[in-house]
Amino acid sequence: MTNYREILRLQSLGINNSQIAESCYCSRTTVISILQKAQEKGLTWETAKDMADKEISKVLFPTEKAKSVYKMPDYEYVHREMAKSGVTLTLLWVEYCEECRQNGEIPYKSTQFHKYYSDYVAKTKATMHINRKPGELMEVDWAGQTAGIIDTDTGEVIEAYIFVAVLPYSGYAYAEAFLSQVQESWITAHVNAYTFFGGVSRILVPDNLKTGVDAVTRTETVINKVYQEMAQHYGTAVIPARIRKPKDKATVEGSVGIISTWVVAALRNRQFLSLKELNEAIREKLFDFNHKPFQRKTGSRALAFESEKPFLLPLPAHSFEMSAWKIVTVPSGYHISADNHYYSVPFEYIGQKVEVRLTRNIVEVVFEGSRICSHKREYDQPGLYTTNNAHMPPNHQQYISWNGERFLEEAAKIGCNTVTVINIFLAGAKEEKQSYKNCLSLLKLADKHSSELLEAACAKTLSLTPKPTVKIIQTVLNSNLILSDDKTPKSSAAKNQGLIRGAEYYRRDK
Repeated sequence: MTNYREILRLQSLGINNSQIAESCYCSRTTVISILQKAQEKGLTWETAKDMADKEISKVLFPTEKAKSVYKMPDYEYVHREMAKSGVTLTLLWVEYCEECRQNGEIPYKSTQFHKYYSDYVAKTKATMHINRKPGELMEVDWAGQTAGIIDTDTGEVIEAYIFVAVLPYSGYAYAEAFLSQVQESWITAHVNAYTFFGGVSRILVPDNLKTGVDAVTRTETVINKVYQEMAQHYGTAVIPARIRKPKDKATVEGSVGIISTWVVAALRNRQFLSLKELNEAIREKLFDFNHKPFQRKTGSRALAFESEKPFLLPLPAHSFEMSAWKIVTVPSGYHISADNHYYSVPFEYIGQKVEVRLTRNIVEVVFEGSRICSHKREYDQPGLYTTNNAHMPPNHQQYISWNGERFLEEAAKIGCNTVTVINIFLAGAKEEKQSYKNCLSLLKLADKHSSELLEAACAKTLSLTPKPTVKIIQTVLNSNLILSDDKTPKSSAAKNQGLIRGAEYYRRDK
């Protein structure tokens, strides 16, 4: 499915249509169509960022129309003609359009014509010079050569992996050592690189490694969710290099080799006892690398970066916070588990599969791309529950709203004997909450019978036993033990009837 939200987000960042198409793995025609529809419908990233892709699709394309079939140019012929003197790509496009009109076919626009030719040139391994724009790209990769740290306990050498980030326009580079290439190291390296550069490039070009890309198929590349989340936080677009196409990130590939020489190889005879000590040495060598004069032109990478820095996007107010995701099904108790603590979810989602995002401080629950709730993450309360009352069903909300004071207030409206029974219930429990069920059951008897009968039943029960229960009071209400002033008992036996059999019942001489 086309990622409408991502297309609108990248367009709001000023990314051009071709680059948006590359990032979202769709054609440029699709991008243009979506953006035109969004403009017609008055839909912008600000209004669409809280909407799911399905909702945006319904707004943009209520009914899908058949796509136009375009005539694919013969790029083998185009490439041969381009080798001739005076022939330009624009001239060949004009001739191609004229041929399409004569045959009643639909030609590609010039931008798409140029794009497909660039793809053809890349496939035939022909090279062409690409002029980089300042602040446009940041290329990242792990260096093939590793550094070493001495384990102070065993004396063994621990491998340290070098992360490299380069801005192709200026060649300005950043490097940092990590003990592993796991996703946490990968994300941390990006955050530190952005901080080092003091800004963010509009496009991020990584390799197709697992910490950045989940899957690569013939038709699309699936970006890792945490990596995509980081890109959205910094307002950049992720466009991975194609598989086995190192020229897609030639700058970082070249810088990796140079940094391996200037940094790693230069430190080969030094011993480091900690990662911090190694990174301090790397920063010293990195400074020399960035300020080393160019061989074929004037200036240095540091001087070129000074002119590039104003074109970088500003850093967000806060650095990206690493998160973890998992998919769970909301149980009937409408609480999901995270690190042995339980957090409430709106009861309407019981039985639904939701995504749970865990950061250092926050637990967020997402359903079909929309956040449905969030909680502060708890670490020191394992096995306990964090509940938002608004997430509970109405009958549960009603139950938790009761407390001892409210029970006594409601009992006072019925009578003093009912108040006495409620007080006995509250005082008889080890924890006050344990008595709430009895108190609530007692007050509900007034709905079934009446407040007057309940008060009389409480009075009668208190005269029979100092420890009344709801069951005894209910028995009294269902019997003929309650006599009012204006009524007579139904039988003479009813007047002497009691809950406890008297001595007369057990006499043998009857």
